[in-house]
Amino acid sequence: PVGGVMAATIQSLLEEISGVEDPVEELQSLKTALLSIPVSALRDAVSGQRFDLIFSLLDTNEREQVELCVDILERILLALSPVHVVQNYRAELQSGLKHPNETVKILALTQIGRVVEHPDASTEILNNHELLQGMILCIREEKMAVAKRAIESLSKISHSKPGLDKLFHSDLLDVLKDVMASSDIIRYRVYELLVEISSASPISLGYCASSGLISQLLGELTGDDVLIRATAVEMVTSLAHSQHGRQYLAQQGIMDKISNMIRGAEMDSFSSLYLPGLVKFFGNLAIMDSPQQVCETYPAFLNKALEMALDPDPAMIGVGLDTLGLLGSTVEGKQVLQKTGGLEAFLASSGANELRVRSLDAISQLLTLQPEQQTEDLLSLTESWFHLLSNKPMDMIRDISTQPFPELHCAALRIFTAIASQPWGQRMMINNPGFMEFILDRSTGQTKEAKDAKFELVGSLVSSSTSAEILGSQNYIRLKMYLKEGPYYVTAVASVGTEGAE
Repeated sequence: PVGGVMAATIQSLLEEISGVEDPVEELQSLKTALLSIPVSALRDAVSGQRFDLIFSLLDTNEREQVELCVDILERILLALSPVHVVQNYRAELQSGLKHPNETVKILALTQIGRVVEHPDASTEILNNHELLQGMILCIREEKMAVAKRAIESLSKISHSKPGLDKLFHSDLLDVLKDVMASSDIIRYRVYELLVEISSASPISLGYCASSGLISQLLGELTGDDVLIRATAVEMVTSLAHSQHGRQYLAQQGIMDKISNMIRGAEMDSFSSLYLPGLVKFFGNLAIMDSPQQVCETYPAFLNKALEMALDPDPAMIGVGLDTLGLLGSTVEGKQVLQKTGGLEAFLASSGANELRVRSLDAISQLLTLQPEQQTEDLLSLTESWFHLLSNKPMDMIRDISTQPFPELHCAALRIFTAIASQPWGQRMMINNPGFMEFILDRSTGQTKEAKDAKFELVGSLVSSSTSAEILGSQNYIRLKMYLKEGPYYVTAVASVGTEGAE
C-alpha cells in the first residue's frame, strides 16, 4: 500500500532533517515526496506522525527555510482532518498568527478557517480567546493578503450562533473597535468584514447592526472626505446584494439618502469621485428588485445615468453605459427607458464617444429580445431604437466591424446578433446589399474571438423560427452549413492560394 511505504519514507526524511544543522536540502526532498502523491493518499501516511519538528523550524530568519516549511505544512495539514489539525496543532497555529513572515500567517489563518467550518472542530477555536484575538489583529497587517485571509476566516466563524456571540457579545468587539481606530484603510477592512458577515443571514445582520458599527458605516456616506465617501458607497452597495440587506437599508432611509446625494452632486466639484458609485448602487438595486419601481421611486437615478452616458469624462461614460446596458437587458427596464425618453440622444451619439466598445455593448443589450419576449410592442421598440443609431444603421455597424480593431469588430457583430433573432432585423439584413455574403465570408475577422462572435451571429439567425422564410431557403441552407462546419472551418482552396502567393 502506498500509505505504508510513504509513511516510512516521510519518517526517515524527518529523521534526516532533525540530524542536520542547515536542513534546506532535506526539506526540499520532503516537499518533493509529499507533492508526489495525491492529498487523498497522503492522509494515511501522515496521520500517525508528529510534525512539531517542521513547526519548530519556522523559528528562523532564513526566508528559504521558512517557505519550504510552509509548503510542507500546507500539504500535510490539508491531508489531515480538521479535527486532527485542531487537536494536535492548535498552539502552533496560534503562534503562527504572530510570525513575522506573512506566508506563515496566511497558512495559520487558512487552516483556522478550515477548522471553523467543521462543526466538531470549531468549538476548540471558539473557546480560545487569545487565538480569536490574534485573528482580529491580523486585519491590521500591512500585507493585504494576510488581512484578506483574516477577514475570510473570521467571516466563517460568524456562520454559527456561538461564533456570532463570541465576536459581538464579548470583549472581542472592543478588540475589533481598537483595530478599526488604526487608520482609514484598516477601518474599511473591518467594514468589509462586517458587510461579509451581515450578508450571510438576517440574524447575522442583526448582530452587526446592534453593535452600532453598521450605522457608523452608513454615517460615512455623507462624511467630509470624498474618497472615504466613495468607499462607503461601495460597501453599502455590497450590503444591498442580499434581500435582507436591502430591507435594512430601506428601513434606515438609505435609498432616499443616496438619491439626495445624486441630486446634490451638481453642487459638489468633487462629486465625480463618488457619483459613479451612487449610480451603480441604484443600478444593482434595479436589477435585483424591479427596474420600474426603482426608476419611478428615484427618478434622479435614471436621469443621472442618461446624463453620464453623454458625459465627456470616460469615468462617467463607463458607468452610464453599463447602467443603461444593465437596465436595457430586462424587458421591464426597456419599457422604463421607453417611457423616460432620453435614450435618443445617447443612441444618436453612440458612434462618437471614447468608449466605443462599451457603448456598442450597451446598445446590443438594449436591442436584445429573447424569442419569448418578442411581443409586437417590444419588437417595434427595439426597431425604433436601432433606427436612432443613424439614418443608415446597418451600414454604420458594418463600417465599425471593418475597422482594424478586433474588439470593435466583435462588438459590432454582437449588435447584429442581437437583431438577428427579430423579424425586422432579418428583413434589414436581407435588404442590405451584400449582407449575406458578409456573414458567410470566413476571411473577415481572423482572431478566435471574432470567429466565435461570427458563429454566434449565424447561430442566432439559424435558430430563429422566421429566418428561413424571411432570408429565403437558399441563404438559410448556407447558414446551416456554416453552423455545421463550426466556427474555425478553413476552406482548402483559400489556403492553397495563399501558399502560391508567397
